[in-house]
Amino acid sequence: MIKLVASDLDGTLLLNGAQTLPEELFPLIRKLKEKGILFVAASGRQYPNMRRLFEPVKDDMGFICENGAMAVRNEKILYQDCFESGLAREIAEAIYKTGDAEFSCATRDFYYIMPKTRHFLKLMTEVVKTESKVIESFDEITEPCMKLAVYEKDGVQEDTIRYWREQFGRRCTVVTSGFAWVDFIPFGTNKARGLEEYGKLLGIRPEECMAFGDEYNDIEMLKATPYGFAMRHSKPGVREAAGYTADRVEPLLEALIKADGNIEEVLKDVQ
Repeated sequence: MIKLVASDLDGTLLLNGAQTLPEELFPLIRKLKEKGILFVAASGRQYPNMRRLFEPVKDDMGFICENGAMAVRNEKILYQDCFESGLAREIAEAIYKTGDAEFSCATRDFYYIMPKTRHFLKLMTEVVKTESKVIESFDEITEPCMKLAVYEKDGVQEDTIRYWREQFGRRCTVVTSGFAWVDFIPFGTNKARGLEEYGKLLGIRPEECMAFGDEYNDIEMLKATPYGFAMRHSKPGVREAAGYTADRVEPLLEALIKADGNIEEVLKDVQ
């Protein structure tokens, strides 16, 4: 029986660049709760942004934020991972010095950003609507940093990923997090860490979890349960990490509710 469902956002619940969740999702989260199944949003996004997206059901669910660097339930932080401050600044400075690349430095309550362009400022504050603090000097980065990210407007290329892994891959995890983003997170930090913490808190085993994702930053989470679903549009490496594929999350949530959490009933209709 399934007791917890974890799902990525961008590329999984948020399709085709959408910045608002489908309205049909909210009643499904409430029904899952009624069935004793906890829904957990697991994303590279910041907690304030995720809480805003899930405003109608924010108190009926859990959150795994910043690619697993922090987990929150009912406003209580379950854990928080952070970079050593010197490394965080080194990565931020390296990104800022690199061509048109932009950076964000994630803290518990906001992102530090130093926009080079109006486009990036608008993306962060008006499109994605993050809580962001614009700085003019790296000396202004004083809060513990959980995650850094590099943004490439035209999309992340293989040589870009290779470059950043060569620069920092021996000191932290470097992973793609969508079309235009590469994330830097402390070793040992990933979304599966969040699942593990929820499991400890609630007495839920891996075989009682479902997980949905579409990117390389979802792989550990998809592998952490026998019932990992990669979105069908995912890259081959992501699909290989999951036991199953799906076109959309919502129909499977509906099936799970109808089956009262019996995953075997749900899998009968999975191709």
